[in-house]
Amino acid sequence: MKVASNIVAGTLIFWGSAQFILFMIIAEALYPGYNISWNYISDLGVGPSAPIFNSSVILLGLAAAFSVKFLRKFFPERKIFHAFMLLCGVGAIGVGIFSENFGFIHTIFSLITFIFGGLSAVASYKIQNKPFSYYSLILGLTSIFSLIIFVAFELSTFFGMPLYFLFNYLGLGRGGMERLVVYPVIVWALGFGGYLLSQK
Repeated sequence: MKVASNIVAGTLIFWGSAQFILFMIIAEALYPGYNISWNYISDLGVGPSAPIFNSSVILLGLAAAFSVKFLRKFFPERKIFHAFMLLCGVGAIGVGIFSENFGFIHTIFSLITFIFGGLSAVASYKIQNKPFSYYSLILGLTSIFSLIIFVAFELSTFFGMPLYFLFNYLGLGRGGMERLVVYPVIVWALGFGGYLLSQK
């Protein structure tokens, strides 16, 4: 039996995101002294939880990238959205392969994932029914806005000029701020996967 392209794409996006959330919780529990306010998410990729976290984020990236093949069949005219999803997936794969120990390479792949994850959510606004299209837009913009604050504070601290008016990542710590970049996209992906699965 031939499975519709939206079902395959929705399954990949939903389960890719779901397994990442679940295994990240497990990785945090296995990492001694891990603090979600102060530890980066990617710290999980170099500690005792590394095999779990890195495998999970690679699976997330593969699911996102491979879903594009089927999204192109279901939404053939949305080429920008396809490109954003593909880049987000490639970025996530890179994050899992090149852990924090790889320094600048890891940072580049992380930024690719963050930027195009948020942009994917925003771009999906045009291909969904209301009100979920509005929710996707809000989640995508939340991720992008949080990324701007996160990067601004990271750079200012690196150059010895912390932006105190941001109140230390809005009082959330660098780990908390980074999660405001990542979690809205994961929430969107879970919802978008469900949306695709419901289409006829």
